[in-house]
Amino acid sequence: MEPITIREIIAAVDGKLLGEFTVLDQTVTHVFTDSRKPDPGALFIPLVGERFDGHAFINDALEGGAAGCFTQRERESYLPGKFYIKVNSTQKALRDLARWYKKRFDIPFVAITGSVGKTTTKDMVAAVLGERFKVLKTEGNFNNEVGLPLTLLRLNSTHEICVLEMGMNHFGEIEYLSAIVEPDVAVITNIGDSHIENLGSRENILKAKCEIFSHMDPEKGFVILNGDDPLLSGLRPTLAFDTVSVGTAEGLEYRATDVSADGEKSVCCHVTTPSTDFDAQIPALGSHMLYPTLTATAVAEHFGMTCEEIARGILRFAPTKMRMNILKRGNGITILNDTYNANPQSMRAAVEVLAKTGSGYKIAVLGDMFELGPFAPNLHAGVGAYLAKAGIDCLLALGELAQHIYKAAQEADVAESFWCLTKEEAKPILEQLVRPDATILVKASRGMAFEELVDYLKSITEEP
Repeated sequence: MEPITIREIIAAVDGKLLGEFTVLDQTVTHVFTDSRKPDPGALFIPLVGERFDGHAFINDALEGGAAGCFTQRERESYLPGKFYIKVNSTQKALRDLARWYKKRFDIPFVAITGSVGKTTTKDMVAAVLGERFKVLKTEGNFNNEVGLPLTLLRLNSTHEICVLEMGMNHFGEIEYLSAIVEPDVAVITNIGDSHIENLGSRENILKAKCEIFSHMDPEKGFVILNGDDPLLSGLRPTLAFDTVSVGTAEGLEYRATDVSADGEKSVCCHVTTPSTDFDAQIPALGSHMLYPTLTATAVAEHFGMTCEEIARGILRFAPTKMRMNILKRGNGITILNDTYNANPQSMRAAVEVLAKTGSGYKIAVLGDMFELGPFAPNLHAGVGAYLAKAGIDCLLALGELAQHIYKAAQEADVAESFWCLTKEEAKPILEQLVRPDATILVKASRGMAFEELVDYLKSITEEP
């Protein structure tokens, strides 16, 4: 973050200085929201939620070294030498500060949303652009109304492009983020079943994702859509922006052909664009990786990069932690750690990756997928049926909803199927299942915390 004065902060958030502090030209170079991680000399923003109120930790943050804070109410006392800025809402003040600060940077902003693959696409786009530009990207899961403003407040004068992920659960959330960013480039990866519990249908999910366009300049905006997604291909004719489509179907501007995989570490394909074509090696597993690769190619060409730069950037891609991380163990055992999150589409993609490995024994350890509402039983059952089609040798389903995966897998004659309710019940079963030359996929929604099972698998297998 570039230094900003207290005077500028007050103006940006329409705030009021409280207490006896008067040094308005003092600067801060960081903001933070977690009082347990005080940042010396920074601005503390005490957020308020249904079950928490950061105002209770203002003194902890200031005594830990913070220079000052926002507050929604006046304090009984004020620590000497610390500034307090009163605002109507600390959440709104964070948004307003980020929006004001973002306007200081005359650089392009790329925004990415979709049901599946947002993080992977963001990481791939950033890796490719990084071959020529200094890129700031969303880290971890900082893709919501708190994380995105905090990401923007990390911008500094060295950055040349910013790549942002936008997540959502309800209508209005993408619009809120788009109003802060005003994207120059917008990407929708696909329309799936994530958050269908809240939105009711894929058509409504599409409508919510389209809020990303609400603050784009029609004359300058550039849009990239998944041309293999029926809802997105139908959306294209309705858009007023310069728009391209990516995928494997004929006639798309950015297309992948001659796809091959080694089943161990990479996917290769031939990429055709409106201006060139080249061979790409993608250092990740699964045919779903074609879409982030083609999207990154479209973004890179939009900013004038060459095919040589793009191909090198693709090779620099590294997945975010717990996103199909490949863990090699002794005795030819491989763990596919895809525990960050799950939905029906990403489950099937992960099972496809498992199926295409050269392993002698393929084990799927799958858990509950959340936010599917009344559709949950059928959507979980669909995953179980797909396991049989993919030729998976063994299923260990874990969780209340995952019982539907188990029942469907049994009905579809998956050779070995097990179900249990808790991770503690699952561990002894896993110990019996693991054998030499096995590949084990571990995947569930974030709330299942399946990384604990990955750690357990590491503890019962040998180092490579």
